[in-house]
Amino acid sequence: MGHNEKKLVSNNFVENTTYLKNMLGVDKSFDVIQLDVEYAERQMAFYFVDGFVKDDILHYLMKILSDLEKEELEGDTLSKLVKKHIPYVEVETNDDLNSVVDAVLAGPTALVVEGVNKVILIDARTYPVRGPQEPDIERVVRGSRDGYVETIVFNTALTRRRVRDRTLRMEYMQVGRRSKTDIVVSYIEDIADPDLVKMVKDSIAKIDTDGLPMAEKTVEEFISGRHWNPYPMIRYTERPDTAATHLYEGHVCIIVDGSPSVMIAPTTFWHHLQHAEEYRNKPLVGAYLRMVRFIAVWASLFLLPLWYLLAVQPELLPANLAYIGPNDTGQLPLIIQFLMIELGLDILRMAAIHTPSSLATALGLVAALMIGQVAVEVGLFINEVILYLAIAAIGTFATPSYEMSLANRLIRIGLLLLTSVFHGYGFVIGIALFILMLARLKSFGVPYLWPLIPFNIRAFRDVILRSPIPLKNRRPRILHPKDPDR
Repeated sequence: MGHNEKKLVSNNFVENTTYLKNMLGVDKSFDVIQLDVEYAERQMAFYFVDGFVKDDILHYLMKILSDLEKEELEGDTLSKLVKKHIPYVEVETNDDLNSVVDAVLAGPTALVVEGVNKVILIDARTYPVRGPQEPDIERVVRGSRDGYVETIVFNTALTRRRVRDRTLRMEYMQVGRRSKTDIVVSYIEDIADPDLVKMVKDSIAKIDTDGLPMAEKTVEEFISGRHWNPYPMIRYTERPDTAATHLYEGHVCIIVDGSPSVMIAPTTFWHHLQHAEEYRNKPLVGAYLRMVRFIAVWASLFLLPLWYLLAVQPELLPANLAYIGPNDTGQLPLIIQFLMIELGLDILRMAAIHTPSSLATALGLVAALMIGQVAVEVGLFINEVILYLAIAAIGTFATPSYEMSLANRLIRIGLLLLTSVFHGYGFVIGIALFILMLARLKSFGVPYLWPLIPFNIRAFRDVILRSPIPLKNRRPRILHPKDPDR
C-alpha cells in the first residue's frame, strides 16, 4: 500500500497500534515514542516525537485522563474526550492512519483509544527555535530589530502583527513527497490580484520532489524556472516590516518552514535595489541614499568594462582625460589581470564565509597585503586595476540583494570578455544584449524592467526618487491590471 493511499482507522485497537508502530518505526528510531497507558479501563496509546512535544502539557492531559471513571466515557466516547476531557485549544480527529503518521512526524501527538474508530491529534508541539533577532544582511540604523526565524508559525505571527487586515490570508500548503514541508502563501485578499495569487499557488502545487532540503531556494527553482537566467525572479527578505510593505502593495509572500527568508513575488529589477534604510530617513535623505546606491550598482556593472575599453583604445579619451588610462599595462594582459583579481575576490569572499569570526581579522590583513601591495610590487597587477576593481567590488557589496549582486558580477565578467574580444563594438553589443535580456524577463507575468519597459512615468519617478510616504497613496498599477486607479 502506498503512503498516500488511505488506511482507515479500525475498531480493533491492536490493529491500529501495530500499524502505527510499524509505519513510524518505533522500534528503530529512539526519538519516536509509543506510550501505552490505560485510563477509565480502556487501553490507550500516545505517539509523539521526542523533542517536538511540550512535556508539561502532555503531563497535564495525562493527569486529567487518569482521573476519569469508566462511566464517564460510555456512549459517544470520542465526542466526550474531545469536547470535555481533553482541555486543549488545538485538538482534532482523523480517520486515516497514513495521515496520522504524517501528522506525528510533523510534531503533534496522536492518541489512539480502544473502541474508537478515529485517532485524536493534539497539536501540543514545540520546535527548537532561536530568537527573532535583526537579520545580518538587512541591518538598519533605526528601526525594528526583529527578524524572521526558522519556524513557520512564528513567521506568520510576526507578519500578522504588522498587518492586522481582516482580509490578510495565510493559505497552508504542503510540498515534498517525503519531507512534507509546510508552506504558507500570504496575501491581502482585497489588494492582491486574484490571478497572481492563483498563479503562485498553482506553481507551488505543481512541485513534485522528494523534499526541500534548501527550503525556500528549492521552491524558487521550481516556481521561477529560467535556470540559465542569473537574475532573481523573487525577492527575499528576513524583515517582517519589508514583507508587510510588499503585502500592502499587492505582492504575495511565500513562507517556507525551516527558513528565515520569506519570498516576495512578483518582483522587478528595481525591487532588488531598494532597502529599508531609505525609508527610515527623511524623503530628501532617502532619495540621496537611493541615488548613491544606484551609482554604486551601475559602477559595479559598467565601470570595469568601460575603463578597459578606454585603456586598450586610448584614442577614445579626450586629451584632458588622458590620465585615466594606464601609463604602463604591466607584465600580464589587462584582461588576464581583471579575471585573476575577479576570481581572487570570489575566493576571498568564500574564505571569509568559512573562516571563524575569531580569525576573520587575520584573513583581512593577509588579503590586503597579498592582493594589494605585494601583487603590485611584483608586477602581477597595476595600480589602476586594483583601484577600479575595488570600486566595482564596493558597488557589488552596496547592492541590497545578495542574489542581484552575484548576477551583476557575472554580467560584468561577460561584458569584460566581450570588450576584450570586440573592443568598442563588444561593449555596445554587450550592453544591448544585457538590456534585451532583462526586457524579455517576466516575474509571474510582470515585466522585469517595469516601469522603465514598458514605461510608466509616475511609477518610474517613485523608482528613481524615494517618494514621501503620504504621497505613496496609490498602489503600483502593474499589480492591479483590473483596477488601475486604486
